[in-house]
Amino acid sequence: MASTDLERGGEKGRRANGPSGNYYVDSADREWTSWLIPMFVVANVAVFVVAMYINNCPKNNLGLDGACVAKFLGRLSFEPLHENPLFGPSSSTLEKLGALEWYKVVHGHQGWRLVSCIWLHAGVIHLLANMLSLIFIGIRLEQQFGFVRIGILYLVSGFGGSILSSLFIQNNISVGASGALFGLLGAMLSELITNWSIYTNKAAALFTLIVIIAINLAVGILPHVDNFAHIGGFLTGLLLGFVLLLRPQFGWVESQYLPADTRPRSKYKSYQYVLWVVSVVLVIAGFAVGLVMLFKGENGNKHCSWCHYLSCVPTSKWHCSN
Repeated sequence: MASTDLERGGEKGRRANGPSGNYYVDSADREWTSWLIPMFVVANVAVFVVAMYINNCPKNNLGLDGACVAKFLGRLSFEPLHENPLFGPSSSTLEKLGALEWYKVVHGHQGWRLVSCIWLHAGVIHLLANMLSLIFIGIRLEQQFGFVRIGILYLVSGFGGSILSSLFIQNNISVGASGALFGLLGAMLSELITNWSIYTNKAAALFTLIVIIAINLAVGILPHVDNFAHIGGFLTGLLLGFVLLLRPQFGWVESQYLPADTRPRSKYKSYQYVLWVVSVVLVIAGFAVGLVMLFKGENGNKHCSWCHYLSCVPTSKWHCSN
């Protein structure tokens, strides 16, 4: 992204490319080698291959209407398109392997589905879309902030998306890494806000990121897309970004080498501390309330009569069902 560079610190600083624009960071900053995000991609692909192997379309579709797609793949061939238009396994296979299903989470004591569903995908199209997004967004974030913080962001955001999805979608199964991906998008936004003073061309960076997020959330109002997982993951990532992705204010490293009688510069700005505290409180409260409501069997739609429109807006072309 082109920007007008605002030099702040002369030779003491260097320019780096952030997730949302250019910024200046202290020379003590390091760039991490990205290995966790590629590992996540490999894991997702491996799980999909295992799902297709277990699905075994040629064996399980004998005598049924419609033929398996790509029969040359043998037991890895896809379900008939009327069963799964995304070129993937059957819903029963996904359910068996850990798809998110409200009844089994709440009444079957299978809370592990809140995590396992993040690693499952409904088809090749679904998998490719998510993995390309993960590579594009995640690798750069991991290079900037390291595998620990980005790994926490990814997994906790996916978990948060699963909780919100379970509260509002209780008659269908849900799979996919979209909640975790939206968590990374939310973290990119909060990282831009909390580190506002070190960015150049702030307005353009903020506008671009908001447009990208808005477009992705708008796609979620189409039928058969779990937008509640997107929203839950995004909100979780947004709050965690204020906690995990802080950068010291410009020049803090150099201030550590000033004479002893010189008043040292504070590592973070006051608004960064405020956002950190507020975000920690909201994350803890949000997860506590969400989990209590979920395992009490609450239906979020009963507490919010209009919230179902966040995931699907009915039109003359399609109808929405929970």
